[in-house]
Amino acid sequence: MKKIHLLLVVLLSVSAFSSTYAADVIELKGKIIDAGTKSGLPGATISIPDLNKSALSNENGDFVFRNAPARGRFLVQVRYIGYKTITQIVDFANPGAFEFALEESVIEGREVVITGSPGSSDNRKNSTSISTVSKGDLLRHPSTNLIDALSRVPGVSQVTTGPAISKPVIRGLSYNRVVTLNNGVKQQGQQFGDEHGIEIDQYSADHVEILRGPASLMYGSDALGGVINILDGPSAPEGTLRGEFLTNYATNNGLTGSSLMLQGNENGLVYKARGSYKNAYSYKTPVGYVPNSGFNESNFEGQIGLNKKWGYAHLDASSFRTNIGFYEPARNDAGELILEDGDTFTDAQNKDRSLAYPKQDIRHYKIALNSNILLGEGSLKATLGYQHNLRRELEEEGAGNALFLNSYTYSYDLKYSFKEVNGWAPVIGVAGEYIHSLNTTGEEQLIPDFDTQAFGGFAYVKKTWGSNTFNAGARFDYRKMTGKAFGGDSEFDAFTNKFSHVTGALGYTHEFNDALSFKANAGSAFRAPNVAELASNGVHEGVFRYEIGNAALKPEQSYQFDASFDYQNQYVSASLGGFANYINNYIYYSNSGQLRESGGDEYPVYNFVQDNAFLRGIEASLTLHPVSFIHFENGFSYTRATNRTTKESLPFIPAAALRNELRFEPKIAGATNSYLSVGIDNFFKQPKIDSFEQASSGYTLLNAAVGTTLKLSKSQDITLYVSGKNLLNKAYYDHLSRFAPGRLSTEDPGFGIYNQGRNVTFGVNLPFTLKK
Repeated sequence: MKKIHLLLVVLLSVSAFSSTYAADVIELKGKIIDAGTKSGLPGATISIPDLNKSALSNENGDFVFRNAPARGRFLVQVRYIGYKTITQIVDFANPGAFEFALEESVIEGREVVITGSPGSSDNRKNSTSISTVSKGDLLRHPSTNLIDALSRVPGVSQVTTGPAISKPVIRGLSYNRVVTLNNGVKQQGQQFGDEHGIEIDQYSADHVEILRGPASLMYGSDALGGVINILDGPSAPEGTLRGEFLTNYATNNGLTGSSLMLQGNENGLVYKARGSYKNAYSYKTPVGYVPNSGFNESNFEGQIGLNKKWGYAHLDASSFRTNIGFYEPARNDAGELILEDGDTFTDAQNKDRSLAYPKQDIRHYKIALNSNILLGEGSLKATLGYQHNLRRELEEEGAGNALFLNSYTYSYDLKYSFKEVNGWAPVIGVAGEYIHSLNTTGEEQLIPDFDTQAFGGFAYVKKTWGSNTFNAGARFDYRKMTGKAFGGDSEFDAFTNKFSHVTGALGYTHEFNDALSFKANAGSAFRAPNVAELASNGVHEGVFRYEIGNAALKPEQSYQFDASFDYQNQYVSASLGGFANYINNYIYYSNSGQLRESGGDEYPVYNFVQDNAFLRGIEASLTLHPVSFIHFENGFSYTRATNRTTKESLPFIPAAALRNELRFEPKIAGATNSYLSVGIDNFFKQPKIDSFEQASSGYTLLNAAVGTTLKLSKSQDITLYVSGKNLLNKAYYDHLSRFAPGRLSTEDPGFGIYNQGRNVTFGVNLPFTLKK
């Protein structure tokens, strides 16, 4: 089956490339002006996402696209600081004057083009609930990893194991219920584990789209809760060579991070290279350091490709590695955190950047070919991916691997978009993946060796008329998982499970006027059980429990409805939405009350079981910009989740959160984007818990930041910022922290480690141009 899938991909790709229509190349020129004064706007960015092209306007506001196709309808986005971002469908066969008039706005232009859908579209015309986080937002709110930064978005939170490891949670769902995409490839890195983060360089993200709600129509199994779509920026404008250097330092755990990127475009030959490195020693809570909680991380990636009249094709490759110190909780009689052998760490040892044992050594290699080829009257978008994930757990110096998971993933995703006719825009697609996973030279086995084969196909159509948009789609998925028999300390029986499912979605949007819009979406989704849920039989060291899988588990089935109103004018941006999600055959682990011996120690036994669940909640945001120098941003999210069978609460559901930030943005000569902000993060108590959890108290954190962009020359600037989190050094437990009371110690349910204390980050971002 694997070979047949790969052959299908090759044949379709070759056919698409050889059948590309021979359109004449054109040089597309235009102008970007101020709608009021009619004068040109220099330095505005114009981009065509579906062609991966971008250009900058010159001092007169003029721009030019070379190697543009002579026909086709494409979505164009124009952005300029201090002005409202606009999008427009342009017919390249008859582009007209190609002039864009931008209106001034003190509300920052939100990312309005969404790419994580069957075709790039204006977010107001997209029925699913999607938020975007720009690179500027990531710089203003520095974090220890990418998921930590995204957790500020209403409806998004994180399961954490200290600052090094974060797993995304969307509307109360996480692990294999959230798909993470990077360069168009679904990230596959043993997501089933509590202490398994995502192997992606946070500095490489140009912006991130967060799809809240089921997305099986586009992404198949696992997209039950939503999608984190991490996107690179468009290729450099033709004839340019540019890059960026950024670096930051955080006081709490000495986190140093640096990244250097260089990209160019020579007559449509595009290339990019990036190298990043992060290093941190043990982090500090308000009462002391957490031993051996440091980490280091490196990433090297590159891209080479073509941007031509027929579309684009880019080859991306990356090599990611991280080493993470792992803390096994213990306290002495004085209540101090100690290592397993009873030793305490001095402050000097806690600030030692070399990691002690136990620790993790994780490596992730990825190759992806992304293309969008104009074919016939439409276009074929293809993503081919290869990933190799190696996860080692090391217990003692000089000893072998305690655990070594080694997986290989091959994937493809093909979508053909037909020509839009009378407002009808159909899309069809197929996707599949093959995973081969091994236990390699490890002393322990938690899961068996296994193979997974998956295939899916969908049809989608969108109809636009006036201020209304309607969309509908259906998808069929098939998945087969084969587990290998194994004997030893842990015994695994051979098994073969086959799952198939049909999902669908309906959506509607209406724009009442330029400011107010409404969107609603109803969809079904499914998730096949992962290998840990089906077949685990052993000690999960990272979570200190003995897990037993259930090969008879059925796929989860989700039925969700959500709706929202969005309003934006020159001074106010607001949104209010709600969702209801019914999940049948919801899989979770349950504490049986039994103990099981392994390696001389006893561990509580957890079995994977199924019941029906109901999740519902609301998300709201409000941004006020009454005058040019005042920015007041607010966000609120609440999720309630219950087991419809037992009537109890589901475990690991985030507490309600209200975030407020007041930003003063003065005009300073020789500088732009200057700000001084004060923020308050309010997290409410979480008493709605499962029987083996402990309730979490509410808490409030004080944050502040200051930053500016200085002009070094006419075409060169530098961004400087200082950002402080938890400035009052508040001692608190986040409800989704795995170090919270009762999570890691079964003998002492009151055991717990506070979240990170006061942390101040200093940062520099220096974009540069070597050839203009």
